[in-house]
Amino acid sequence: MNKILVANRGEIALRIMRSVKEMGIKTVAVYSEADRNAPFVRFADEAVLLGPPLSSESYLLGDKIIEAAISLGVDGIHPGYGFLSENAGFAEKVEAAGITFIGPSPKAIEMMGNKLAAKAAAFAYDVPMLPGTKEPIHNPDVAKGIADEIGYPVLIKAAAGGGGKGMRVVNNPEEFVEQMERAISEAQSSFGDGSVFLEKYIGAPRHIEIQVLCDKHGNDLYLFERECSIQRRHQKVIEEAPSGILTPDKRKAMGESAVRIAKACDYTGAGTVEFLVDENLDFFFLEMNTRLQVEHPVTEMITGIDLVKEQVKIARGEILAFTQEDLKINGHAIELRIYAEDPANNFLPDIGKLITYRPPNGPGIRVDSGYEEGMDIPVYYDPMIAKMTVHGADRLEAIQKMLRAIDDFEIEGIANTLSFGKFVMKHKEFIDCNFDTQFVPRYFKPENLNEHHEAEIEAAAIWAALMNLSKKTEADMMTDPAAGKGSAWRKRAEMR
Repeated sequence: MNKILVANRGEIALRIMRSVKEMGIKTVAVYSEADRNAPFVRFADEAVLLGPPLSSESYLLGDKIIEAAISLGVDGIHPGYGFLSENAGFAEKVEAAGITFIGPSPKAIEMMGNKLAAKAAAFAYDVPMLPGTKEPIHNPDVAKGIADEIGYPVLIKAAAGGGGKGMRVVNNPEEFVEQMERAISEAQSSFGDGSVFLEKYIGAPRHIEIQVLCDKHGNDLYLFERECSIQRRHQKVIEEAPSGILTPDKRKAMGESAVRIAKACDYTGAGTVEFLVDENLDFFFLEMNTRLQVEHPVTEMITGIDLVKEQVKIARGEILAFTQEDLKINGHAIELRIYAEDPANNFLPDIGKLITYRPPNGPGIRVDSGYEEGMDIPVYYDPMIAKMTVHGADRLEAIQKMLRAIDDFEIEGIANTLSFGKFVMKHKEFIDCNFDTQFVPRYFKPENLNEHHEAEIEAAAIWAALMNLSKKTEADMMTDPAAGKGSAWRKRAEMR
């Protein structure tokens, strides 16, 4: 490959381009009018304007992106995550145009994109699953009878869903029909497909995922796990690798199950298999994401493997240069997603100008960002400003490094989740690794941030008072003949 087009924007587009350039490959950016002056556009060797800010008029125009790729002699298209990354139709059109899609086959995307098809594949390959339905259900009365057999609480879930949409937890039979109708309606409006299915609901599981890499020569392996249980609204905000609770045997069992899922759909490239893990460390297949994950940097930090470069190599038909036995866990990594959201106001998105924007630096700190100081945060896209990842020799060192990095990250003008990250890093249950997906609703309240802020103000005031006292004492010693006679301060003054 001599030229790759990145069909995405922001931090992930810039992150992909950096690795691609290191491979000696030219890059092409596509952008909307809202991103005209964005860093990823300037970084690319070539850039193509797609249209107005709305995604439907720019980043989701698959045909226009392919036309641009053809006109510029592009060899491969990397979709990043979000937008068209899990669109089987787009992947098929890319391949039909004679361009390499840097990702799995359209068949694998389609198979794993439908939750019921993915569950069927998992069942066929003996991967543990939660009790539930194997076919879509449309009749609320029939579904209620199945829910009664499974036992409450149950989860109604959109078959074509993701991101928490089309999902309803039902705690008793009386509310089942109403919740199912709402789930179907939301699934239809969000995905154009009202199909839903049922599964047993685990109220407080861990959310642990396995990174897999598969080449086109039958070599499939896993790059250990990521702990993704700190979530708000079913979406991850803090991830770490490895998990602090898995034993080597359990890690191996989950990794091998993830590889079997990948084999079930003839997967190629980088993908992620997600599991729910209960208090007994029993794990159950949740879904497979057929793309690069937002949280992939924590895996890169503990393995030393650049996942984007591996994606490109696999797409070029190369054989994986390492085996499962070659892979080792090195230290611990934690990622904080820094959103333009106000954690003190139910994480509502914020927009405006980044008046001050100065990321931290130093050994073991990585900031993937698509913004610069003075830029506006647009209302049209995901509100993530950056993701900050730290690496330490162990988990406690990583936590301490994250706290330092949060303190050093200067952001003014936009509400953001740095303070929430600090709250989590300092919380005893997180430090003790005693948490699950209910951490945020169980422990976090907006006033927690005020308590931390007030404590920091108090500490700063005490420090300032001590500094002023020290300066006053020194001044007194220097000017008062009766003070500190014979002291080092006095002698120094007399020598001048």
